[in-house]
Amino acid sequence: MVIHVLAAETDLTNPSNVGNATLVRLYNGHSGVSVITRKDSGGNTIGSATVLNGTVEVFEKDATDTLTASAGGASVKVAKIGFTR
Repeated sequence: MVIHVLAAETDLTNPSNVGNATLVRLYNGHSGVSVITRKDSGGNTIGSATVLNGTVEVFEKDATDTLTASAGGASVKVAKIGFTR
């Protein structure tokens, strides 16, 4: 897999649409697990997933959906990405 970085990395201190990203690279640098919650533009929860500390995951979402971290938001890093072949 090749990741095409499209914007500067930021964190999930606050809910974020990650620059209207549809693909997001997420790194959990917190000391424990963090539950990442995806919400639509109206604030309705779509779903959530537990991310282990020290791991990287890729999330697909609609551009206006937001992501939040249950713990360690400042340590959860996100970047807008795309895939290349």
